[in-house]
Amino acid sequence: MASGAQAYLTGLGRYLPGDPVDNDGIAARLGGDDRVTDRIRRRVLADNGIVLRHYALDEHGEPTELNEELAVKAIRAALDDRGIGAEDVRMLAAATTQGDAMIPGFGSMVHGRLGGGPMQVLTAAGVCASSLAALDAAVAKVRLGDHPRAVVVASELPSRILRQRRFDGVDARMDAHFLRWMLSDGAGAAVVEFQPNPARPSLRVDWVRHVSLAHEHDVCMRAGMAGLDPHVGATWQDVPVAEAEAAGMFVIRQDTAVLGELADEGIRQFEELVDTGLIDLRHLDHVVCHYSTHAFRDLAFEGIRRRMPQLDTDRWYSNLATRGNTGSASILIALEEAWHSGRFREGETVLLAVPESARFSFAFAHLTVVGPAGS
Repeated sequence: MASGAQAYLTGLGRYLPGDPVDNDGIAARLGGDDRVTDRIRRRVLADNGIVLRHYALDEHGEPTELNEELAVKAIRAALDDRGIGAEDVRMLAAATTQGDAMIPGFGSMVHGRLGGGPMQVLTAAGVCASSLAALDAAVAKVRLGDHPRAVVVASELPSRILRQRRFDGVDARMDAHFLRWMLSDGAGAAVVEFQPNPARPSLRVDWVRHVSLAHEHDVCMRAGMAGLDPHVGATWQDVPVAEAEAAGMFVIRQDTAVLGELADEGIRQFEELVDTGLIDLRHLDHVVCHYSTHAFRDLAFEGIRRRMPQLDTDRWYSNLATRGNTGSASILIALEEAWHSGRFREGETVLLAVPESARFSFAFAHLTVVGPAGS
């Protein structure tokens, strides 16, 4: 392909397992109905604004699906949206925080279940921003001309490690229980091609930017280590599994005290994109942002309004309240919902924004709505 080649999102899909679970139904799935845990849960839910979420768990809290199954169902929804099959895909970029198995990689397991033909497979490991890292890789390969068509998927199934059996003997501290009442299951996917959809509008990917600030910040979100500073002998791989579990290493922990710093850093990263000209505030029509709590939305509004006083909050899209926090999948699930709602119009721009607290990284993508190929 010639220099200046483009990449387009031509199909979007999502999958949310089971029926939506309201705040009163969480304990039936995850357990934790003792007085102390109940108090923590109600406090977290009051702050985050989530009222519905999905779990791949039955009414007794037992798993119903694998993470790779969630991913494949989202991919098939995206392929159906585009009107093609898995055999038409030449690259799969899969993102997740935790796959079903340690080995093989998540992308390979998803490919094995999806089928299709031979394809390049990439697993983007991380937390929330890994979805845009996977998108970045797929877009780059399509632009290079290595593949005419790729599919990106981000899928999360944290509910299995949020159940009460993981928390028996764990101190009832906020760092251990915060994410238990924040995270839920789901998957989102997108088809990436070198030309727009021939029959309807597409989203041109103008750029993707991903930056880590780990050199400046300590660990904020963690699992598999005894403390904030990993060292030999203090990770889950250094001790017997039973000892690691007894020490609470398999609990996902969050240092909530530094989340304000994450919001501040995210605003600074946004302002840097404005200063370098990648974001034109005069022509920014929509913002689709992933965040874990509505408190972050308010901080983001305040920060962006310093540079964009005319910001209309109607341009801001989030489905956190009704779909929950699905980690890396959140941004693609939200984009799919916004896209199929008819919210975007040809010629408009869309900014995707994803902060990741694990060790402070931020991902952004800029999209433009374009007409069908040849229009």
